[in-house]
Amino acid sequence: MFKVAVLVSGGGSNLQSIIDSISTGYLKDVSIEYVISDKGDAFALERAKNAGIKTLVIERNAHKQTLSEEIYKVLKGNVDLIVLAGFLSIIKGTLLEEFKNKIINIHPSLIPSFCGKGMYGLKVHEAAINYGVKVSGCTVHLVEEDTDAGAIVLQRTVEVLAEDTKETLQKRILVEEHKALPEAIKLFSENKISVAGRHVIVKE
Repeated sequence: MFKVAVLVSGGGSNLQSIIDSISTGYLKDVSIEYVISDKGDAFALERAKNAGIKTLVIERNAHKQTLSEEIYKVLKGNVDLIVLAGFLSIIKGTLLEEFKNKIINIHPSLIPSFCGKGMYGLKVHEAAINYGVKVSGCTVHLVEEDTDAGAIVLQRTVEVLAEDTKETLQKRILVEEHKALPEAIKLFSENKISVAGRHVIVKE
């Protein structure tokens, strides 16, 4: 069984896409061992509880400097992959080192555009529209110390329409996020991912 931990901060629609992908059999021999949130009121925790998944809250405000270390204590030796699904805290230290190339995040733009510190949620889509890009999308990438700087695992594109608002663009990109994140997990679970520097190679 390929064991996954999902880290969340908000509503958890990407978490739900993983839960659903396991339920439908798209993700075979994959289990979510933990859902960990840095916010006690994250609705994602309810989604996890409804699916019978073990949940844990490690409050960001209470563990400002030690959050990553606390997460590492829980996950050490217990999971094969850590998935950041709308997790807004910064991962660092031993957690990053010990799970090198085994932590992925999904970002709602085509990295390296509209990413990095302060770029999350609707801010990303607003920036894309203001810049006038014709396509945007989402990126699943490996997590490194610098925000949104890890090697790219996969990307999905969405056309940016002339009449788009940041809300309508977010909604359409979210549809692709819900496909991309389970797809990335599937590749890892089937041992089809290898990493060479900044290049992620997907085996056929």
